[in-house]
Amino acid sequence: MMNGKELVLNAMNCQKTDRTPWVPFVGVHGGQLIGKNATEYLKSSAHIVQGALKAIEFYQADGIPVTFDLQIEAEILGCSLNWEKDNPPAVTSHPLASGRSLDELCIPRISEGRIPIVMEATRQLRRAKPDIALYGLITGPFTLALHLLGTEAFIQMFTDPEGLKQVIEFSNDVAKAMASYYLENGVDVVAVVDPMTSQIDSDTFKEFVTPAAKSLFKHIRENGGKSSFFVCGNAKQNIEVMCACAPDNISIDENIPLAYVRDIALKNRISFGGNLKLTIALLMGSQEEAGRDAIECIETGGNTGFILAPGCDLAYATPVENLKYVSELVHDQYARELLKLKDKSEDSYTKIDLSNRFDKGKVVIDIITLDSSSCAPCQYMVEAVKNAVEAINGNILYFEHRIKEKEGIEMMLSLGVQNLPTICINGDVCFSSQIPPKQQLIETIQKYLV
Repeated sequence: MMNGKELVLNAMNCQKTDRTPWVPFVGVHGGQLIGKNATEYLKSSAHIVQGALKAIEFYQADGIPVTFDLQIEAEILGCSLNWEKDNPPAVTSHPLASGRSLDELCIPRISEGRIPIVMEATRQLRRAKPDIALYGLITGPFTLALHLLGTEAFIQMFTDPEGLKQVIEFSNDVAKAMASYYLENGVDVVAVVDPMTSQIDSDTFKEFVTPAAKSLFKHIRENGGKSSFFVCGNAKQNIEVMCACAPDNISIDENIPLAYVRDIALKNRISFGGNLKLTIALLMGSQEEAGRDAIECIETGGNTGFILAPGCDLAYATPVENLKYVSELVHDQYARELLKLKDKSEDSYTKIDLSNRFDKGKVVIDIITLDSSSCAPCQYMVEAVKNAVEAINGNILYFEHRIKEKEGIEMMLSLGVQNLPTICINGDVCFSSQIPPKQQLIETIQKYLV
């Protein structure tokens, strides 16, 4: 019988597997497992190791990330971070938008910032679990460029595209260095997590992301590792071009139909992973709801090239019993058949009455997010709305609705939102999984002021 590492690597090679490999993306959720908050957890190699080992034990994982933190590189490069108790830190300042030049930034050394903490955790986990596929997660070059530039990067696409490409090229050099550090310390898979690519179309992707990504995946391959291209949000338009970058794996969340990704990925001889519903099923659902979602993914993904995983890093407070149940279903076909025989539970969410929400004389902007404190596209969409509202003189209110909370899910259903993040203005879906340029957003809001 294959061990977990062999299962994951076989799937990465698009080979048939006896059962579906299971990789819970445990980030700060590992802190919950050992009674530590997110800040304590991410600043201690001992805590990271303890949390990952607990997750492997509880969830019978075939693979596990060492950690899930897209701010490690950004922090070293001068971005300020806001630390929270139940989320990874969020970037709050952008050095290239506040006077620093690219020439002042250097590739992080393995001895800088929190890199030593993560590498020590990598070495300990490799020794303790040689039969588990270890994932090293790095910030993708486009998302890191956004961290360095802020939302001005979207304007720079038109005003100074060559300058933006230089920032992305530098960010890619950072990614290559981080990939090398992880591989030298024992990971099997380097996951390039680039969520901000969901905010651009395929032509923009090919111009700004493809050259860097191709080079990065070649670097990982030449250094003996497997690679995963990890995106969240509605990046359906970019799956083909992501495959063209030649990673070993594409990993997506519930914003993209799994069958769609399956067909494109396998056509290109690339494995694929996802797309368990992070909040509705795993965080806020019952065990049976989480289990049904897992079964749907397993049956859609099939037994060739598919790795079951949540769509992003697990929320801190995800119920342990939900994840244990998913694990049971992964390992026990009989348990899956029993659950399929049960009637589906009644929907526990009700729509909100919005009849009095949009009064004349004011504009109400509702931003539906996963959570802007932990999701980069969500964060930058909320920032875009804030900046646009501040530039307009008018009676404008804006609210973030996080689908980590029941109210957020019910608002999402009430507004008819299909993808995250999304901007709704006076009840109209205006920008779905797309961060608009500042002037376009201002002009759209102004139409509702008349």
